[in-house]
Amino acid sequence: MKYALNNGARIEASKGTRGTCPCCGSELIARCGDIKIHHWAHKSSCDPWWETETEWHRLWKNRYPPKWQEFLTLDEETGERHIADVKTEADLIIEFQHSAIDPQERLQRERHYKNLIWVVDGTRLKRDFKRFSNQYNELIKTNKPGIFLIDHDEGIFNKSWLTSSVPVIFDFKGINPTDGDHDIRNSLYCLLQIKLGRYSIIAEFSREAFIKSTINGTWSIHIQNFINAISPKKAPDSHQNQTNPTKPKDGSHFFDPKSGKWKRRTRW
Repeated sequence: MKYALNNGARIEASKGTRGTCPCCGSELIARCGDIKIHHWAHKSSCDPWWETETEWHRLWKNRYPPKWQEFLTLDEETGERHIADVKTEADLIIEFQHSAIDPQERLQRERHYKNLIWVVDGTRLKRDFKRFSNQYNELIKTNKPGIFLIDHDEGIFNKSWLTSSVPVIFDFKGINPTDGDHDIRNSLYCLLQIKLGRYSIIAEFSREAFIKSTINGTWSIHIQNFINAISPKKAPDSHQNQTNPTKPKDGSHFFDPKSGKWKRRTRW
């Protein structure tokens, strides 16, 4: 944990300091070694959803105001308490997930937090980025910049996230340097929780755009407006259109999800 309570104030770990857990009230231990980032530790964790914090976690959390970080949440019906990585003023929860997660726990967390975004460390397993990069050129462009379709999401993302009920954002850069401005790892890739017929929907955007939209409160509005604008009834493999589109190989066309057809680009 980054923060503990000391006389009601949130403090970071430092040698010789004392603090208590904001969730359970138990005494925490300040871990301030030379290898791992300084943090507070339980003798026995009170939140089963809490994972060991990495430098990747801390870098992401530090992009948000301190008062939004490690926010205590309460389910008023069950009394269940959990600490979210970030909760914005728009009541949006952002969870940064580095380690593997049990599907049942993922579902429980999505039900508890409701208005949630996952940000997943795509660098934990080397094969995850290799899988994504091998399929990147197979993404189908649409008439919406930065929005793509793919009909085999199991071949591009880690399968443990494919059935999520909320948006899942994959960060394939992590804390590592990239090979220049055109490296695809510079972008974030969001797997949306809806499908267009058999097609999964992927949004590509910059870290800066994501952080800005979640801080100023426009993220949920943008995503909901986009979802509302796409009708699954107009999917390429729906009953209204039994002919599956064939992707032109020369790049001269883009796929329009509203009409379910390929359209020629105006400039080619």
